[in-house]
Amino acid sequence: MRIAHSCHDAVWQATRSQLFLIDPHTLHLLDANPAAARLSGAGAGGDFAAIVPLLPRDQFDAALGGGALLHTVLARADGTPCRVTLRLAHVRHGERDCVLAIAEDDSAAEALQQVQSRFDAIVAHSPGLVYQFRREPDGRVSFPYLSEGCQALLGMPAAELAAEPDRFAHLVLPEDRQSYLDSMTSSAATLWSWNWEGRIWIEAWKDVKWINLRATPHVLPGGAVQWEGIMTNITESKLEQMEVRASRARLAELTAHIEKVKEQERTRIAREIHDDLGGNLTAIKMALAMLAARLPDGDPVLAQKAAYVDELADRTIDAVHRITLDLRPSILDFGLVPALEWQVKEFAAQAGLACSFQSNEKDVKLDSDQATALFRIVQEALTNIAKHAQASSVAVRLQSTRQHVGVKITDNGRGIRATDRAKPGSFGLRGMAERARALGGTLSLSHAPGGGTVVAIRIRRASPGDGLEAATIRPAITKQDVP
Repeated sequence: MRIAHSCHDAVWQATRSQLFLIDPHTLHLLDANPAAARLSGAGAGGDFAAIVPLLPRDQFDAALGGGALLHTVLARADGTPCRVTLRLAHVRHGERDCVLAIAEDDSAAEALQQVQSRFDAIVAHSPGLVYQFRREPDGRVSFPYLSEGCQALLGMPAAELAAEPDRFAHLVLPEDRQSYLDSMTSSAATLWSWNWEGRIWIEAWKDVKWINLRATPHVLPGGAVQWEGIMTNITESKLEQMEVRASRARLAELTAHIEKVKEQERTRIAREIHDDLGGNLTAIKMALAMLAARLPDGDPVLAQKAAYVDELADRTIDAVHRITLDLRPSILDFGLVPALEWQVKEFAAQAGLACSFQSNEKDVKLDSDQATALFRIVQEALTNIAKHAQASSVAVRLQSTRQHVGVKITDNGRGIRATDRAKPGSFGLRGMAERARALGGTLSLSHAPGGGTVVAIRIRRASPGDGLEAATIRPAITKQDVP
């Protein structure tokens, strides 16, 4: 072919391909365009054979005669190899016959192929379905890309879902479908990551699976939103999670039952001690008084013995009274507010601290078991303050609403550190938290303004006729929730 001069100049200067004009007899370079000169560092008078050292002359001639493409290595100016595709053609330049060698750099394509190979390997070994999902402005959806994990996860070939993309939404169980659509809409509106989990029905296996999809959105020209992400099967972990929740719920119910039984047993023992021992000691004291009155005068030893026995009876009656109060303060029968007010006064007298009690209601109606459990939590909190807080003042506040009852115990002590809460032997704090959870409530610890600790308990009122069991924590999900 003949190269027109003007065309030659335009192509020669502008093309990114490496162009070499070669003497067909000596393979010496007659010229090289700027792209070729930059890559090879060679120009007119150079040896083309030195630029492509791995290309024998016979292959050069064969390719030139047959028009075949050659894949070879070209030496860069710095000596490093560069894979190229070489096309050879007879041309006429000026008044002489020449060979035009067009070299296309294969390094970019090779790098792209390597990246594609790595991507394919990663996708093939991913434990899920790698996908692209697109939603057009008019609401139409499509799957531009689906990995081969589609069959294993959804029970259908990728080509089948790509042909009918609306089928995916119908795989989602009806009770989970709205949350799926809402999460998609929210992600498209905010361009935040789409993270959703729910249940799908796999027709191929007549089974339900829990899946999690995580995808990142971006807006395409024209307004469509496209997500790239991965879907994974989380059925096993979801069932384990539900089992843990159910186990925790059963443990909470057991804890509540144990606490109720303990309080019932304490009440029974306190009543028996009060009725039997208290009554007997009162009778003994009366009999001692009658005997002491009939002792002969002038016998100081007998009078001293009688006084000692009478004092011993008094101390025993006091001990019975104290043990009975510890087992179950009878003042609880008058309501939670009087019981807490009495407890705060007793604590102030025993610990020697300035204590105050306030309630927004004079009479807080609570189930007997709830009132007892809440009273015990406050008792334990005050005991912890006396043991560890090094406080000089304590304030107890009772707040009652229609649905909840809350108590805050605030001290001005040294505060509580996070490490103290996690101590293996911190059974007091754990016991308080367990009691609160058993009541269907919460217990929190925080720093008080100016130093000290705030213990806040908030419980839900039981419905009329409900006992402690009615307020226990119920599992959020159970295995029966899975069809």
